Amino acid sequence: MNDAAPAPTPAPAPRRRARVRAPELIGKGGWLNTGGKDLTLADFRGRVLILDFWTFCCINCLHVLDELRELEEKHRDTVVIVGVHSPKFVHEADHAAVVDAVERYEVHHPVLDDPELATWKQYAVRAWPTLVVIDPEGYVVAQHAGEGHAHAIERLVEELEAEHEAKGTLRRGDGPYVAPEPVATDLRFPGKALLLPSGNFLVSDSTRHQLVELSPDGETVVRRVGSGSRGFTAESFSEPQGLTLLPDGRVVVADTVNHALRTFDPVTGAVETVAGTGRQWWQGSPTSGPALEVDLSSPWDVAWWQGKVWIAMAGVHQLWTWDPETAAVAVEAGTTNEGLVDGPAAEAWFAQPSGLAAAGDRLWIADSETSALRYVQAPADGSADGYAIVTAVGSGLFDFGHRDGDAAQALLQHPLGVTALPDGSVAVCDTYNHALRRYDPATGQVSTLATDLREPSDAVLVDDDIVVVESARHRLTRLRLPEEAVRVDAVAHRTRRAATEVAPGTLRLDVVFQAPAGQKLDTRYGPSTRLLVSSTPPELLLGGEGQGTDLFRELELNPEVPEGVLHVSAMAASCDDDPANEYPACHVHQQDWGVPVRLVPDAATRLPLVLAGLDAE
Repeated sequence: MNDAAPAPTPAPAPRRRARVRAPELIGKGGWLNTGGKDLTLADFRGRVLILDFWTFCCINCLHVLDELRELEEKHRDTVVIVGVHSPKFVHEADHAAVVDAVERYEVHHPVLDDPELATWKQYAVRAWPTLVVIDPEGYVVAQHAGEGHAHAIERLVEELEAEHEAKGTLRRGDGPYVAPEPVATDLRFPGKALLLPSGNFLVSDSTRHQLVELSPDGETVVRRVGSGSRGFTAESFSEPQGLTLLPDGRVVVADTVNHALRTFDPVTGAVETVAGTGRQWWQGSPTSGPALEVDLSSPWDVAWWQGKVWIAMAGVHQLWTWDPETAAVAVEAGTTNEGLVDGPAAEAWFAQPSGLAAAGDRLWIADSETSALRYVQAPADGSADGYAIVTAVGSGLFDFGHRDGDAAQALLQHPLGVTALPDGSVAVCDTYNHALRRYDPATGQVSTLATDLREPSDAVLVDDDIVVVESARHRLTRLRLPEEAVRVDAVAHRTRRAATEVAPGTLRLDVVFQAPAGQKLDTRYGPSTRLLVSSTPPELLLGGEGQGTDLFRELELNPEVPEGVLHVSAMAASCDDDPANEYPACHVHQQDWGVPVRLVPDAATRLPLVLAGLDAE
C-alpha cells in the first residue's frame, strides 16, 4: 500500500484575456465611506476591484446596487467595490446630495464623488450604470453596461481569484469600507405619504424599510409597520415608496425593491402581498396574468383610478395596473423604451415614471428622467381601450432646469411627485430643484409655489394646506397653499456629458457583447439578441433606425443636423454551455444608451458601445 499523497491535478490554464492598464481614480468631490481617507488605485492592489459608475437618479443604477449586494458579501475578502458617482443632473453634482444618496440606498462600499466626470472620461464610460472589473495587478479585464451582469462578474471574479492565488498576486483581507455614524430621526428619507380616513398620515419610511403612521401634526409617531430590516415577509419591506387607498379602506404599498405590491390594513395591521413574486421583471417575461405569478420591476408609485390600481413601474418605464376584483396585473402604457414619446398608450415612451395623481378623466404622471409632467387621458366613451399619453411640461431626457411661464418652454428637474389641486391645477414636487411647482391646464402656465424644500418627493392636501414630504430633511412640512406664486429666476441646463464627435454619413454602430465564461448565446427559440435604434431629433437619422436582431448596424447620419442624441437599446440572452444540462441557467443582459453626438467632418465612423466584455478594435 502506498501512503504517499497522490499528485495534485494541474489547475486549468487561465483564459487569455485582454488587459488594459487602469487609469487612476480622481474626483473633485473626494471619497465617502472610507473614514476620511483618500484612496488611490495602489490601495486596491492585490484585490479584484469593481468600479460601479452610477448616479443616484438612475433606476437601473439602483438595480445594480441590489444585484451586487450578494457578490459583495460572498467575496468580501477578495473583492472591493467602489462606486464612482457620475452625475447626470446638476443637483447630483452637489456633494451633500451624494452623501445623502449613499445613506439612502445603503451603499456599503467606498464611493468616489466625481462631479466633473473626470474618472468617467478616463474610463471612456458612455452609460449609467457601467461596471468595470480591474484585476489584482491593476489591469482592466472587463466592462459591462446595464443590468443583469452579476452572474457573469461572479464567474470572472472566481477565475481571477484562482489565477492570482496561483501567481501569488492575490491579497485577502478586510476592505477599506468604513460605515458612517448613524443619525437618529423619526423618519429617514421618507418617500411618499397618504392621508388616512382617521386624519393621521401614513408615510413610507423608505431607508428604514417601514411604514410610519403619524398623528395629524405630522410629527408624532403613532406606530411603525415592519421590522425595519430589508426583507420580503409579512413583517418586512424593502425601500417602500408609493401609497394609495382602496375603496375598502386598505392601503396599497409599492414595495419597490421587493418588486411587489403589498396591502396594509390600518384597522387590523395585517400586511399581505397582492402582486409580484419578489423577482425583478426581465425582457421576455409575462406582462399580464395572475398578479402573484407575474414579476414586477421597481414599482415607485400607485394610484386608484378608473376602478383599478395604476402602477408607475419605474424599472421598465411603463404604467401597469392591478385589478383587485380579478387579482390580475397588466401593462397599460409604455413599450419599455426610455424616452418621451406621446400618443396611444401602447406606443408611448416613459422614463422612470415616479409619481401618480388621479383627477377625473386624467391620471397625472411625474416622469422623472425626462423632467416631465405628463398624463393619461381616459377615452371619452369610457371604454377600456383608447388611453392616450400627453406631455404637459418637458421635452426629453437631456433638458432640465427651473423655468416658469408657458408650459411649452417651462423646465423641471427630475420631479418625483404630483398632486391634483382643488382648482383643477397640479402641484409638482420638483425634486432636484427643491421646489413645489404648479401647472394650470386652463392657462397652460407653470409657476413656483414654494422653494427651499429639500428633495420634495410627494405632497398631500389637508384642507387649505399642502403637506410636503421633504425627503432629504426627513420630515413632513406643512405649507399654506399660496394665492400668488414665488418669482424664481429662470435656469436652464443640459446633461453634463460631453458629446461624442462622429462623422456625418455612414456610422458603424457596434454593441460589444461577450458571453460570460461557460455560457453561450441562447438561440434555442430564435435570435437571442435585440437592437433598437432611434434619435432625437428624428431627422438626425436618415437610415438605420428601428429594431433588429444583430448587435451591429450601419447608421446614416444627416449632415444637415449638427448634433443630437442616438438612443440605443440592446439585449442579449446567454445560457450555460453544457449539452448535458437539460435545463441550463440563463441570464439576460440589457442596457439603454442615450449618446449625445456632434457631427464633425473627418471624425469617427464607428461607435462602439460595450454591453459586456472589452472592445477589441
